[in-house]
Amino acid sequence: MKIIDAQGRLFGKVSILDLGAAGVILIAIAGIFFSPGTPVTQGIAQSRLQPIEVQVMVRGLTVGDFDSLLEEFQNHKQVDIVIRNQPAGTVEILSTEPLPRTTPVPQPDGSVKALPDPRPEVTLIKDLIMTVSGKAQVTDDSVVLDGARKIKIGLPIRLEGRTYDFNGTIISVKAGE
Repeated sequence: MKIIDAQGRLFGKVSILDLGAAGVILIAIAGIFFSPGTPVTQGIAQSRLQPIEVQVMVRGLTVGDFDSLLEEFQNHKQVDIVIRNQPAGTVEILSTEPLPRTTPVPQPDGSVKALPDPRPEVTLIKDLIMTVSGKAQVTDDSVVLDGARKIKIGLPIRLEGRTYDFNGTIISVKAGE
C-alpha cells in the first residue's frame, strides 16, 4: 500500500490539500485565541473615582423652542455623553447658562460695541454653557471617564438626552476631592 496514491490522498483516505487547509484553520484559531493582544486595562492607573465638573460650550444650537429645552434640562438632569463616537457614560446637568447672540457694531468714534444681533433668523440659533458633573479617575496626566475616555479641554463631546442630541466642546475640567 502506497502512502500517497494517484489522487493525492494519504493512505487512500484523506486528501493532502484537505489536511493543509485544516492545518491553516487550526493555526489561525490558535493565533486568535492564544496570541497576546491589547491588554484590557489600557495601562490606566487604578485609582478611586473622584467627582468632576465639566463645562461644555455649545455654539450654534438651532432650536425652535429654547425655553422648553431649558425646561427639559431642569426636569431630566441625567444626560448621556459620547466621546469620539464611543459612549462614555452618564453625567448630571448642574447648570445651563444661555449666552447672548451679539454682533460687533462700529461706533462713530471708531470704537466697536457688541450689540444684540437684529437678524430674525438668529432668534433660532442659541449658544450656551452647560456644566455637568460625574465621577472619574484622576491620573497624573489626565482625567479618565468610564475607564478609558480621557476628558480634556478642547475635546468635542456629544450630549444625548430624552429629546435632544447635540455637540459641544469641553472648555473646563475641574476635579474635586
